[in-house]
Amino acid sequence: MTTKKNLVRVSILNEEYAIRSDASPEHTRAVATYLEDAIRRVLETGSVVETNRATILAALQITGELFEARDGGASEIIQRMQGLSAEVRRLLPPGKRTEPAT
Repeated sequence: MTTKKNLVRVSILNEEYAIRSDASPEHTRAVATYLEDAIRRVLETGSVVETNRATILAALQITGELFEARDGGASEIIQRMQGLSAEVRRLLPPGKRTEPAT
């Protein structure tokens, strides 16, 4: 069984692109808009005038955001799970409590 690919036309810095993706058209457009905004922010600094260099710098910034979210998200989930585990242990009858594995 194959999944249907959506063909979405987007514009990034006045260049048209046809993107074929499993994602919804709305998601694809939002991603393209996010990328264009990141590129424009780099260009607005005035330190980079070539769009290809600005695109690479924007991609690096977005990749950094991804890594931070991925790393930070895992830490937050671990902390929440440890908190929930401690709460469950507190609620258990004394004979059923166990110490967490380390």
